[in-house]
Amino acid sequence: MIKRLQNAQESERTTAPVNQRMKRIDRLQYIVLFLFSLSPAGTASILHAQQTQSIRITLEEAQERAVQQSVSLRKNALDLETAAYAANHLWSEFFPSISASAGVNYGSNLFTNGGFTLEESNAGYSVSAGVSLNLNAGLPLSMRIITLAYQSQLLTYEDAKRQLGIQVTKSFYNLLAEKQNLALLEEKLDLARKQGEKSRTAFRNGLVSERSDMQTQLAVENARLDMNKAYIQYASHVRDFLTLTGMDAADMDASGVELEGVIEIAEASFDAESLIRDFLPQRPDIVRQRQTIERLELTKQQRALSGKAPSLSGSIRWSGSPGNAASSAPFSDSVSGSLSVTIPIDPWIPGTKSYQTVKSAETDVEKARLDLVNAETTAKNEIRNLCAGLRNLWGTIEIARIQATIAERAYRLTEQAFQQGAAEALTLEDSRNALTAARQQLLSAELAYKLGILDIEAAVNADL
Repeated sequence: MIKRLQNAQESERTTAPVNQRMKRIDRLQYIVLFLFSLSPAGTASILHAQQTQSIRITLEEAQERAVQQSVSLRKNALDLETAAYAANHLWSEFFPSISASAGVNYGSNLFTNGGFTLEESNAGYSVSAGVSLNLNAGLPLSMRIITLAYQSQLLTYEDAKRQLGIQVTKSFYNLLAEKQNLALLEEKLDLARKQGEKSRTAFRNGLVSERSDMQTQLAVENARLDMNKAYIQYASHVRDFLTLTGMDAADMDASGVELEGVIEIAEASFDAESLIRDFLPQRPDIVRQRQTIERLELTKQQRALSGKAPSLSGSIRWSGSPGNAASSAPFSDSVSGSLSVTIPIDPWIPGTKSYQTVKSAETDVEKARLDLVNAETTAKNEIRNLCAGLRNLWGTIEIARIQATIAERAYRLTEQAFQQGAAEALTLEDSRNALTAARQQLLSAELAYKLGILDIEAAVNADL
């Protein structure tokens, strides 16, 4: 005991000059920083630090920004605008074709009667205008197909918007989980540092061996390395998230982005068969497939009527030309009109190309119905699997909570044993790593449960 006290006194005498030098260095650093802040470079650095202040982002703000900045969603909006314009101008399907023309002419002898001459009386002009209209029995169906195309494009846009919102939500909660993981690793590093300080003091007092002290210091560096790796990954994911939401991530530091939200979970019980019965018909892929069947059926009828039914064509044309000055002929004009009915014959003959065109439309409808059956079967299995997986995830959470409690108790006991000399540093490090791993596993299970609920909501296209 006397020897230990002597060693402690020698250590204090040795470290006293060092502490005094450190104080002088700290004062010198303060002076240098003050002078640097007065310089132009220092002022620019301070302004840059003020400009790169932290920003707060809520989930709703992130979703709104993503919708406004998404390039793919903008393209879908343009397609929707085009389809809406066509649906609002259905009268264009039966609007007549209107044409107008004008021309000039000149006539003269070339080799006879004195050859080519330029005379005003030999020049002339002509004007004409015409209107033509074609009507067939498939015209109303064509208008219905255009309206259905607009409805399908509207569904595509809304589905893309919802899918983007789900993607942003998942990224948001993933970042929250990664930030909580950083807090766990920081706590692990803090515990390792405190234990390292205790070990270094004990080593100086001769209470532990150098090997044990080195193992403790190595555990600190390992914890710091894990912390740095996790932060680099988190910073990369933050930049991806900022890009997804349309914000400039060039000068943004990950530490300056604060997400307002927490991962809150509660046990949810979903009956798969009830979800299938209530929400399956409104799934976008199911609705889209039904629209495809309707469109193909209309196309089949439109081809049949356009190919087999009589069509009516009518036109009227007016033309006028000036008189001839040489013969004193006055201005003359004429009007002509025509009305015809066309009755196709070949579509009624089996084996012809027109008949095969109508027949292929029936095949497309049958294939689309089979695709609908397959889509419904796939959707039902997806909903059932997601509900079953969510129940299993809750069981995983309960087990992970028990493991985290046991791991924390085991670490406290191991730490106490280490301080009493009954456990080695490696044993303490393993216990600390086991505690962090158990907490990380619990965090991963809670995140998976939250994302599982989002997957079910996406599968039924509803907020549960």
